[in-house]
Amino acid sequence: MTAPVRFPRFFVTSPAPCPYLPGKTERKVFTELKGPHSEQLHDALSRIGFRRSQTVAYRPSCVDCRACVSVRVVANEFQPSATQRRNLKRNGDLIVNECRPWATSEQFALLQKYLSARHPGGGMAAMDEVDYADMVEHTSVSSFVIEYREPDPDGGPGRLVAACLTDRQGDGLSMIYSFYDPECEGRSGLGNFVILDHIRRAAEAGLPYVYLGYWVDGSPRMQYKVRYRPLEQLGPDGWARMPETEQSARIAAVAKGAARLDQEMEGGSKDGAPGEHRQYRFV
Repeated sequence: MTAPVRFPRFFVTSPAPCPYLPGKTERKVFTELKGPHSEQLHDALSRIGFRRSQTVAYRPSCVDCRACVSVRVVANEFQPSATQRRNLKRNGDLIVNECRPWATSEQFALLQKYLSARHPGGGMAAMDEVDYADMVEHTSVSSFVIEYREPDPDGGPGRLVAACLTDRQGDGLSMIYSFYDPECEGRSGLGNFVILDHIRRAAEAGLPYVYLGYWVDGSPRMQYKVRYRPLEQLGPDGWARMPETEQSARIAAVAKGAARLDQEMEGGSKDGAPGEHRQYRFV
């Protein structure tokens, strides 16, 4: 008799250019999320820094770099800053709906508009509607798409202006990928609003955390994540809060030159970017 497989098998991707730090090479360790216990495996792996891409859980495993740090917001202790309160007020009329993980043409059109404005020429720009459907629908865990719509003249849900693919974990919400209309008149800060709404939703559901993916010190487009506090980061000794003085200094640094950098920094986690799933190969 052979013993049943109790533990997942892990694999490593081939080295590739780092998308965040010039001159660096990235490598990832990954495993497949499948079978009757995929939900529990996903929860356990997320607590040690793994992220999900379709039916794969992955985390950085670079030989000479530890710049990618998992971060999460403590939802029930979050207090919005003055800027964040203004954002909530400005976008508070949006109609928010939690939808099953089913891709729509409207969502894909919005994603294309977002990618062409925020990530032109990137690897994601070549993705088609089938790639997007795979990203949303190929999941073995509790996932949903949260849609943000402007009210129509009658007060009902109108034009789609933002969306986020989200996982519900045992201890929080994990923002897999968010996108929005970067040219929506009078709707500045839509990407940040999506994060603020996730923090609110987690707190109301009694979930302690919102997982924002990886924060990369030295990558300007990842610095928006330090704006949300309390912020916890995963280190060698487990999860620990970023010291308030350090976080305040980093927020101040982000605010410097914000007009130039905001085009890159707004929005949800981009470490689960669509079109990247082909790098994972099981042998």
